[in-house]
Amino acid sequence: MTSASSLSRASWRKSSYSSDNGGSCVEVADGFPGVVPVRDSKDPHGPALVFPAGGWASFVSSVKGGEFAAL
Repeated sequence: MTSASSLSRASWRKSSYSSDNGGSCVEVADGFPGVVPVRDSKDPHGPALVFPAGGWASFVSSVKGGEFAAL
């Protein structure tokens, strides 16, 4: 389990799909075995969601494949 205190030391990176105009931005943190922490870059002190690594990889693959283009 990933604790809030371990996330406070996380190194976050912005999604390559995020723009520089202050719009909707997602950040992820690497280095957490088996999970991927995700947060809203506009609220860096707010909550983070932690997804199983396999589920996150599947989501990213679906985004890259255009499966959410109609949304």
